[in-house]
Amino acid sequence: MGKIVKKKISPRQKMINLMYVVLMAMLALNVSSDVLKGFEMVDDKLTLSTENTARVNEAIYKRIDQQYSANPAKVKVWYDKAQTVRGMTDSLYVLLEELKTAIVVKTDGKDGDVRNIQKKEDLEAATQVMLAPALGRGKELREAIEDYRGRIVGMITDNVQRELIESSLNTNVPTKAKLMGKNWQEYMFESMPTAAAVTLLTKLQNDIRYAEGQVLDDLVTNIDVKDIRVNRLNAFVIPSSRTVVQGGKFSAQIIMAAVDTTRHPAIYIGGKRIDNEDGLYETICSRTGDFTLKGYMETQDGAGNTVKREFEQQYTVVAPSATVSADIMNVLYAGYNNPMSVSVPGVPTNQVTLSMTGGTLKQTAPGKYVAVPTNVGGTAEFTVSARVEGRSQVMGKFSYRVRKLPDPTAYIPAGDAHFKGGKISKQNLMAATGIGAAIDDGLLNIPFKVKGFETVFFDNMGNAVPEVSTGTDFSDRQKNMMRGLSRGKRFFITNIKAQGPDGIERTLTGALEVIVN
Repeated sequence: MGKIVKKKISPRQKMINLMYVVLMAMLALNVSSDVLKGFEMVDDKLTLSTENTARVNEAIYKRIDQQYSANPAKVKVWYDKAQTVRGMTDSLYVLLEELKTAIVVKTDGKDGDVRNIQKKEDLEAATQVMLAPALGRGKELREAIEDYRGRIVGMITDNVQRELIESSLNTNVPTKAKLMGKNWQEYMFESMPTAAAVTLLTKLQNDIRYAEGQVLDDLVTNIDVKDIRVNRLNAFVIPSSRTVVQGGKFSAQIIMAAVDTTRHPAIYIGGKRIDNEDGLYETICSRTGDFTLKGYMETQDGAGNTVKREFEQQYTVVAPSATVSADIMNVLYAGYNNPMSVSVPGVPTNQVTLSMTGGTLKQTAPGKYVAVPTNVGGTAEFTVSARVEGRSQVMGKFSYRVRKLPDPTAYIPAGDAHFKGGKISKQNLMAATGIGAAIDDGLLNIPFKVKGFETVFFDNMGNAVPEVSTGTDFSDRQKNMMRGLSRGKRFFITNIKAQGPDGIERTLTGALEVIVN
């Protein structure tokens, strides 16, 4: 009697999960057109994977249908469970497709097409569809996922697969998000670009088709395998990935379903027999494009007759791709610790490395770096490498312009605020020990060290009385002169010298006008 081996999570599925995690992490960066294209690419691959999984699942349904027709009394309990799985999976799948369409229509209008999104960067549509008060459908989706997860895992006997599906359909939120008062739907869809929201929903469709397949495997295992072996034989190709980076390795497991495990079928590709009893086929992919793996298998049935089955599998070889993003903007500042992020779709972050010319580079965490360029007015060059199939491969090169840090703005500390000119209370003025300088324009937040400055007061005759400080603090004479100012009087702080983290000392233009209020 033949035996069906429960399939473990495939390398392809692991890759899909990793691609999704990497792209979601990229949402923390500026959403560039390249990132949005990355979401589109992953969505296409997820859709293809989901369709392939659905075809495999449909083949299993047909096998169960045939066995039920041949022996209803024996197969009925498993047949009924299969129909339940089909109904609940299709129902959730349709809901996810409906939400994708609603988001895209909200983004592009009534003629919006999920397969051709125009405004991929739109940050409002997903929020409105999923989180709008009273009408938002995020809660409906979360409850549907939780109901499906609870029912589906109860049908899976393998503990590893059960934990895997519980994880992929998990609706818990991270502790940080929970402390911010966010629920699952807010954490997943709030301010989410349309391209990312659609990809997320496509991944959920992929996850439920995968879960459906695991249950079907369990159901088939519980049906007498000999019936399948006698009545139906099929050849299958199981690739580790249907998308291969140029220079990487295409791997595929070629098997014949429901055969006696003591007999190994003969595998032929291109007319040549593959000398591998495990059915593992590998070839180096040196060109990009779409390719087809074709061949046939031969084995013997119980009567000793030769059974031949053909197989065919499409796969795609793509060029290496990577993303390097400056976490602040698309330029780097000389002498400053510029935070950088790097990722490669489909490759774990700890397998990706970044190198730099035109400065120094320090890694702070997986995928996170600090770059300190040196050549003002020049460029900093970055090279991304990833370890793929056991070897290092260059995935892309990137260039950034290098600029000098802009001049900071001088200020007088006034409690938690920065007074940058105009009226200030006498109390706040006298409480300040000196002045500061910083770039705090909402994008950069860089403190500078004040090395000296000059104040200009006016006596009763209108004559200017300059006083110099050789550091960041007001001198005793400057404090005394401020103490003597009455309401409405003013003085100026000028000739301010400040030094930034790049080590460059500069004299700030203009003057800080102070009016006692």
